[in-house]
Amino acid sequence: MPSTIYAVLIADVMESRARADLRSLLGKKLAAISRHHLHRKLIQLPYSVTAGDEFQTVTRDLPSIPTVIQDLRVALRPLSLRIGVGFGSIAARIQPPVNRLGGEAFQCARKAIESIKTGNLFKFAVLTTFVSRYEHFNKTINLIYGLHDTLVLKITERQWETIREFHDTPTLEQTAKRLKLDNSTVSRNLKRGYYWQLAETVKGTESLIKCTFS
Repeated sequence: MPSTIYAVLIADVMESRARADLRSLLGKKLAAISRHHLHRKLIQLPYSVTAGDEFQTVTRDLPSIPTVIQDLRVALRPLSLRIGVGFGSIAARIQPPVNRLGGEAFQCARKAIESIKTGNLFKFAVLTTFVSRYEHFNKTINLIYGLHDTLVLKITERQWETIREFHDTPTLEQTAKRLKLDNSTVSRNLKRGYYWQLAETVKGTESLIKCTFS
């Protein structure tokens, strides 16, 4: 995989004005997920709030992006995110602060998140968009995530809670014990919360990214 190709992720919090505690809540959650993702080497720089309710990161491990997206959506609840991902070159050495960096990957990520805000990609709501120099890849992965996001938008807070606990300790028994529920209720919440579809999206798009950029 060419080391000159990076993925830049730009995310912002939806309906952020409705939360008086946004800055402290976002900062706390981003610090925790940064430690986790840096330890696993999924990202190269910690998540950094760059403007209001927006934050960014960068990675050279391109196939890690689907896992990063899912982790962010789970870990930052009850905050809902729009996420734009751009692939391409970066004009300088990768070092903090992330908002001092620039180049093709950042331009593509900005274009991706702006397309979510303007709603001009599909005739239905999406939460995640990718932009790269490869048009066929863009069309394919954006359709996958468009369908994926249709399910994400239907997940209830109770189902998110079950998904979060199962995501951290992926056994029914441990999750049920932590939530003080029975195994069947946990299983039902995961199924009705589309957890297994979300997990398959991660696997499938990881493979697509590997095939495209290898």
